[in-house]
Amino acid sequence: MELPWFKKGTIYQIYPRSFNDSNDDGIGDLRGIIEKLDYLQSLNVDILWLSPIFSSPNDDNGYDISDYCAIMPEFGTMKDFEELLQKTHDNGMKLILDLVANHCSDEHIWFEEAKKSKDNPYRDYFHWEKPSEGGGPPNNWKSFFGGSAWEYDSASGEYYLHLFTRKQPDLNWENPKVREEIYNAMRFWLDKGVDGFRMDVIPLISKREGYPNAPNVGFRKIIEDVYANGPRLHEFLKEMNEKVISHYDAFSLAEGVGINHENASLYIDYDRKELDMLYHFDILECTIVNGKFEEASSFDLTNMKGIFKRWRDAVHKKGWLANAMGNHDFARMVSRFGNDTEYWSKSAKMLLIMQATQNGTLNIYQGDEIGMTNVALDSIDEVRDVQSLNFYKENTETKRYSNELALQMINKEGRDNARTPMQWNDEINGGFSKAYPWLKVNPNYKEINIAKQENDSDSVLNFYRNLLKIRKQHDVFVYGDFEELEFNNPDLYIYKKMYGTKKIIVLLNFSTTTHVANLNEEVKELINNYDDLILKKGFIELMPYQGVVLEL
Repeated sequence: MELPWFKKGTIYQIYPRSFNDSNDDGIGDLRGIIEKLDYLQSLNVDILWLSPIFSSPNDDNGYDISDYCAIMPEFGTMKDFEELLQKTHDNGMKLILDLVANHCSDEHIWFEEAKKSKDNPYRDYFHWEKPSEGGGPPNNWKSFFGGSAWEYDSASGEYYLHLFTRKQPDLNWENPKVREEIYNAMRFWLDKGVDGFRMDVIPLISKREGYPNAPNVGFRKIIEDVYANGPRLHEFLKEMNEKVISHYDAFSLAEGVGINHENASLYIDYDRKELDMLYHFDILECTIVNGKFEEASSFDLTNMKGIFKRWRDAVHKKGWLANAMGNHDFARMVSRFGNDTEYWSKSAKMLLIMQATQNGTLNIYQGDEIGMTNVALDSIDEVRDVQSLNFYKENTETKRYSNELALQMINKEGRDNARTPMQWNDEINGGFSKAYPWLKVNPNYKEINIAKQENDSDSVLNFYRNLLKIRKQHDVFVYGDFEELEFNNPDLYIYKKMYGTKKIIVLLNFSTTTHVANLNEEVKELINNYDDLILKKGFIELMPYQGVVLEL
């Protein structure tokens, strides 16, 4: 049986605002992406995912949409998009868009109409509730970005629901007209030829009847049990697939917020015909206990190994995962899970080896292919992320942390870390733009940039290219059955994979110490992030942050 094209592919996420600025206004744009298509093709990626490019007032950098069928003017025109789509296809790649269907912008015509009166036809496009008996919000729900999830509308005397910023009112999916509006927007882009959608916070679209109060538990648990996995969610997803996706050669990728390994199959089980795949948050949040800027824990390799195993076992032969370790919402991968100082290059390469040899569709975020790191913003005036700004504002009022510590926390986990402009070369602003960019460029751009790595055979960039090329040639990377070795070792991640007649062993050292691992089989080297491979009778010696793939 021929497997779906997207399974073996590699997705490359582009954050358009920070990718490449073609007109030197400080903001990345569609023509900037067109200029770099040859570069993207050279990476051996297969699918480009664009974070939102639709019309938006940018309260949350495009995740607040004011028109689902129009291009944000600062990104370009519809003609620019159509050229980008055609040239992407001409270069042998696919293109998917970011669908934000849980909420829109308060500047969307739907919401502007809804505010006019309680009997306006668009009123029921959103969630409106009367104040509580005490005169406050209808319940105790908190926004993902801090504060109440309800905003008071003085004109009507009611509150509207916004699980994100107050300028992102949640859509009422109980209303079939809302669902058809979203489906029509999807058809609009699919008819143009896009190859699918990454679906932002899609598990949140079905709300629980009566809006019950959230229990006094950690925020992650509230997301799972109160905000996500609502009573009609799977009905809506089946309908979306039946009415839209199934009619095109396209796929759906869910952002799996609120989904755990126990209920994942409800979303992606092949027989249920809901979503094609999802990426989960257990890896992305493995150092976050309750939520960003709250209690945090240090990176624990054994915990990460357990997460990979639980999810692999949960969906094995019943569904498909996208394999993501970084995106626009999280700090840089090498700064979180690797060593971004002494072993920056080695650990960046080793992390890719681990990610590329896990089952599923590989998902790479822009800049990770050159090992871009977290940025240290010098003051709150340099912060652009609404989540970080809201945290800092709330902390100023509560004085829970000093301002200095609050900024340190933002620099460690804040979303701006992943959104700093791409570092193309060592020229002004990293070659991203001649104008001062919308967000500060990481000052290390003179050391970490594409031009510097382009012709260096030992660079992180060329290691990515080579590894992705090898991955395309070996199905065992994508589909193989796992055998874990030394599972409880806190520094080493070792596993065998088997698929058909192919068998490989992956050995990863997550420490600054040299380790010895048992190896009693004849092997052939496939991938190594060091020049040397120290093999002796019965064991292999692994240098700090060494990653090796051996064919058995």
